[in-house]
Amino acid sequence: MIITAETYHVPVLLRESVDGLAIQPDGIYVDVTFGGGGHSKEILSRLGSKGHLYSFDQDADAEKNIVNDDRFTFVRSNFRYLNNWMQYYGVEKIDGLLADLGVSSHHFDDETRGFSFRFNAPLDMRMNKRAGQTAADILNNYTEEQLADVFYLYGEIKNAKRIAKVICEYRQHKPLQTTADLGEATSIIIHPEREKKETAKLYQALRIEVNHEMEALRDMLLGATKLLRQGGRLSVITYHSLEDRIVKNVMKAGNAEGKIEQDFYGRLHSPFHLVNKVATPSEEEVQNNPRSRSAKLRIAEKI
Repeated sequence: MIITAETYHVPVLLRESVDGLAIQPDGIYVDVTFGGGGHSKEILSRLGSKGHLYSFDQDADAEKNIVNDDRFTFVRSNFRYLNNWMQYYGVEKIDGLLADLGVSSHHFDDETRGFSFRFNAPLDMRMNKRAGQTAADILNNYTEEQLADVFYLYGEIKNAKRIAKVICEYRQHKPLQTTADLGEATSIIIHPEREKKETAKLYQALRIEVNHEMEALRDMLLGATKLLRQGGRLSVITYHSLEDRIVKNVMKAGNAEGKIEQDFYGRLHSPFHLVNKVATPSEEEVQNNPRSRSAKLRIAEKI
């Protein structure tokens, strides 16, 4: 299959998320989830000759979509290192940051990456294929307790302990190397009527653990809080409750836990004020792009 920016990933809430940045033509902006470049191209279309956009992506496949524009810099890195890279480029403050946290269509559709149980593929799931442990490493090496914690915390799976147990029993006879192996190992415990939903939760949990997604999200958002200048905007699209909770807490309190500090007089301290009520895709967008169904857009402005 020939991969183009259009097939790599269809941008979700494109207009709404970029509108939320309230782009200044000469401003400095960051797209921490470049992917197919849809959001980045829209931001560039609104920048003047003195504006600049830095876009992050750790997946080498995304580099095929790099934009040829003097106002654009591609950063081949995990967005958790946002502050380090901005310091490297001599950027002290930014005017806005956009994050589309969803897994790209490309990752789900690439039969070789192991992100989808639609294909029999190696259990990889790494966003960055050059480093880190794979889903197979986790399934074969974590203890039963560790696996149960991953499934419960990141997949919100109620019978996480039972699933961890059958996986550990399975691997005593055969290592789990492919998505088919994982399906075979869990088939005795996941009811066929709930197979699609439960397996999706299982894959989500493994993907989050493989890529350290929650830790990376916290680091990026805290970095963005420091980098944004007064009046700068943070526009974030989330797809599940775990990441949405962290985004909501940072926008409300300036920390991932949502703990709001008070001064001596009881006045609340927060680095942001919310710009919008939570936005969701239109029915038309959901019909054209089913993966957008669970998307939520939150926008905040630095005080």
